[in-house]
Amino acid sequence: MPQRVFRIMSRLEELGLAMRCLTLPTRPATDAELLTCHSAEYVGRLRATAKMKTRELHREGSNFDSIYICPGTFACAQLATGAACRLVEAVLAGEVLNGAAVVRPPGHHAERDAACGFCFFNSVAVAARHAQAISGHALRILIVDWDVHHGNGTQHIFEEDPSVLYISLHRYDHGTFFPMGDEGASCQTGRAAGTGFTVNVAWNGPRVGDADYLAAWHRLVLPVAYEFNPELVLVSAGFDAARGDPLGGCQVSPEGYAHLTHLLMGLANGRIILILEGGYNLTSISESMAACTRSLLGDPPPLLNLSRPPLSGALASITETIHIHRRYWRSLRVMKVEDKEGPSSSKSITKKVTQPANRGSGVGMTAPDGNIPDTDAGKPTSASPVAASTPDQAKSETTVVEFSRDQILEAPTGEDIADQTPSEAATGEAAVDQTPAEAAMEGATPDQTPSEEAVGGAEMIQTPPALCTDNQTPPASPAQGATTQISPSKLTENLRTLDLNSEAQEAADSQIPEDERLLGEAAGGQDRDASGLTQSFGEHADADQVMLYAVTPLPWCPHLVAVRPVPESGLDVTQPCRDCGTLQENWVCLSCYQVYCGRYVGAHMLQHHEVSGHPLVLSYVDLSTWCYNCEAYVHHQALLDVKNAAHQNKFGEHIPHSL
Repeated sequence: MPQRVFRIMSRLEELGLAMRCLTLPTRPATDAELLTCHSAEYVGRLRATAKMKTRELHREGSNFDSIYICPGTFACAQLATGAACRLVEAVLAGEVLNGAAVVRPPGHHAERDAACGFCFFNSVAVAARHAQAISGHALRILIVDWDVHHGNGTQHIFEEDPSVLYISLHRYDHGTFFPMGDEGASCQTGRAAGTGFTVNVAWNGPRVGDADYLAAWHRLVLPVAYEFNPELVLVSAGFDAARGDPLGGCQVSPEGYAHLTHLLMGLANGRIILILEGGYNLTSISESMAACTRSLLGDPPPLLNLSRPPLSGALASITETIHIHRRYWRSLRVMKVEDKEGPSSSKSITKKVTQPANRGSGVGMTAPDGNIPDTDAGKPTSASPVAASTPDQAKSETTVVEFSRDQILEAPTGEDIADQTPSEAATGEAAVDQTPAEAAMEGATPDQTPSEEAVGGAEMIQTPPALCTDNQTPPASPAQGATTQISPSKLTENLRTLDLNSEAQEAADSQIPEDERLLGEAAGGQDRDASGLTQSFGEHADADQVMLYAVTPLPWCPHLVAVRPVPESGLDVTQPCRDCGTLQENWVCLSCYQVYCGRYVGAHMLQHHEVSGHPLVLSYVDLSTWCYNCEAYVHHQALLDVKNAAHQNKFGEHIPHSL
């Protein structure tokens, strides 16, 4: 079992949250489901890896960006996507109100015909298409992606589709943070009929935390989301922006994630699904997912102590996105925010707007025949989640399902779907320590404490139907997918354009480069051991259970002796490649401190290793360390000095977290 899944589920057990949830057995995604977002050629190509030998797997993995493939990869990716689809079925059928899919591998980097960034099938995208298919109409779906990396795959899949609003908050660093290039820039707004339905909040530096995300929520995410008025909310819940994550360098707390989840629960009548994406600190992701689970269960959000106001750079990023999207969303024109000199000098100026946006309306979205059922009729949509639930309703049975090795080959194991029971009623009291914006969101109440680890790989879902007074479940959406389905192509053909305002029609289509090369998250090569997911069959041929596990960087390697002291002149992370002069994705050799580009640019560092034999290199992009001899990432105390030197040069401060 992947360590991420195990640790999250163990923590939910420890905190007594798992017993309050309903665990659903999972299933692999069908080919029909996968083909809604991926090409048949790509699905077949990935399926073929199950029979490849080790050498062939390494060769196939090298064809993609930051990908490691093992014999069980296809089965695991198929299962993770199927779990998300099964959870969608349960929510739309009213079995549960909401839930969380604790699955591996992640999915939001996966493109239509290519694996990328440890992602193989785009689980969130497939789940969205599955929801539309089983509901029988072009369901309005909001996808919020708070993973610290931009979801390039999800953006591309829906960039021309006005029925899906994609909002991503991620580190961009002016195009130098994975995935590289301008895909995640705030100016990327979608294409054709989907223009205005891609919203990117691009952070340009580290240390972004609770105050910054809450500012984005209240100034941008929630206004646009309420105007769009989704019928289902999906969250690409990566926790690599969490405090303590070695790659993200951000500072979002578990309590912060609890509040973000709580605020989203006012949308779609509480139908919200979290699907696990990235995260590289097992404690951080366990605590964060447990905090989100408490919110989904209806516990009031926890006390949130904001140690500082939003960063000026973060406010600049939010304001930039608001200015770009004002032409598409009326709700962003109601208030003009001017940030002067610092967060504390911000002031709001009310601007009179004719025909202001109606939060509870469908904003002109129509079904193929102008006939989308009004799922919000007679039900208030507010920021208070699950108002009809009571504390007495919060308990439900939990089932832990284990699969044998034979079963994993048929209906792979690993990630059960734990579904949450009735929310414990957010009472309408105002949150203690709320920000002014939170106080304005009628009924946001605090609750929640961090959490940490987990058991058997499951999806947490919430609220059995009998306990939910929500009568707005979309019609024709039974569980297990046993419904009349409509093809995505038909949905797209019949979908009428969402006309938010006349200016949107006049806006030129955003030009998104189709062939922008994406570079590796730690772009030094394909890591044999530091894969996001590995499955072992050979060693356990006679065992009842097949073990799936996440491999962390090596804590030590025999080649650390090759690391030389940092030169007195220090490091310059902007130094170009010595051979080709590129500034894109460079590495520094830790023996001679010469700088060369990675294998996805000109492969000059790889050539340097082959000639010099120097084993260890440091990425100037994400400060990861790769050992060519071990074919693995390495994280050891002996590397702290050089990492600190690079971090100091890149960000102007020492690494904010311990090694």
